Amino acid sequence: MSSGRLAGRYTLQRPLGAGGMGKVWLARDEMLDREVAVKELTLPEGMAPKDRSHSVTRAVREAQATARLRHPGIVALHDVVVEQDRPWLVMELLRGRTLAETVREFGPMPAAHAARIGADVLEALSVAHAQGLQHRDVKPGNVFLTGSGRVVLTDFGIARQEGQATLTEQGLMIGSPGFIAPERLEGHPGGPASDLWSLGATLYVALTGAPAFEGSVAQRVRDTLTRPVPVVPGPLGPLVAAMMATQPGARPDARAAVQALRQVAAGGPAPQVPAGRDTTPPTKVGGRRRVAGWGAPAE
Repeated sequence: MSSGRLAGRYTLQRPLGAGGMGKVWLARDEMLDREVAVKELTLPEGMAPKDRSHSVTRAVREAQATARLRHPGIVALHDVVVEQDRPWLVMELLRGRTLAETVREFGPMPAAHAARIGADVLEALSVAHAQGLQHRDVKPGNVFLTGSGRVVLTDFGIARQEGQATLTEQGLMIGSPGFIAPERLEGHPGGPASDLWSLGATLYVALTGAPAFEGSVAQRVRDTLTRPVPVVPGPLGPLVAAMMATQPGARPDARAAVQALRQVAAGGPAPQVPAGRDTTPPTKVGGRRRVAGWGAPAE
């Protein structure tokens, strides 16, 4: 890359934000004369050249899988560029604000609005899961609310295809503590039910204005593994608690959860919580039992 230009066509203009896995830039696609968002994926310092090469190859492969997803609730991936020994993801540019920003500015959401957002995100996740792709970082900062009312799940940059190795195997914590399902914290690859847990934690923030588990990274990890999930008041309380059940098999079926969320979004009564198949008691970790005014976004 030279003079802020990627692949001879994407001109980087200014940073839009940054996170643990990279930085997002506002850019212009000179070939198609349109604005796009470009995510610069960063890799840990000190990686051996062979490991770095493998990580870049893996990231490109996972991005290619993400590019096949077609759903209005999933941010569109236009291109993948490898320069400066790292991948750059070229995506559609969204205008609005994240769920995290919205809650910070306006406070907790009414249950009906949070339910609609949750249903939209879960339907998008179901499309990805049907193609064997897990998101692995569902959180308020990755749920985008556009000015037109569209709810979009962003940042599939650390997505995982079933049966494939990922950066996790190199000892990295993939995801955001407080929004990572217990089984993933324990080193298991997880699955669709793990993304459902993360969505439950995201809805908890939308409904209360604060995460279910706060504090340092270590505290959030410890509390996720050992503490019961606090109860959310209102009609979505039982459903959110079920989505955040410790055992993956005890969490609701995604289709039933979407139906329950749509019921609340339509102003209906509190839904009956759909039960999962596995209701085994929580396991022990470290000798302790594990248990299970707002406004519209601006342009």
